[in-house]
Amino acid sequence: MESTTIVCAHILQKHTLSRNPFDSFRNKKITRSQEEALKNIEDIRNLIVEEGLHRFGDYALEYSECRSAGNSGSLGEFGRGEMQKEFEDVAFSLEVNELSLPVSSDSGIHIILRLA
Repeated sequence: MESTTIVCAHILQKHTLSRNPFDSFRNKKITRSQEEALKNIEDIRNLIVEEGLHRFGDYALEYSECRSAGNSGSLGEFGRGEMQKEFEDVAFSLEVNELSLPVSSDSGIHIILRLA
């Protein structure tokens, strides 16, 4: 039976086509292309895979362009209908402690780590 709520963390890289091309955590305008954002998120994901999931929070704090960066990327607990569909579909498909491939949404490009 599928969980009704899950807990996830994410790392977000925004681009000029994001719905809000502004890094709310670092207070800066985003000027990178969608391709550059994808390359960044792929590079960050590769580092996490090489170094271990325990480094996810460190990389979220350093690179994520979401307010959640200040909380190691944690989005806390959420249910269906609370996140953008593309994000939610992938998040709910992950097993606990599984890291997603890059996920594109209106917010930018994410990697998601399911925590519970």
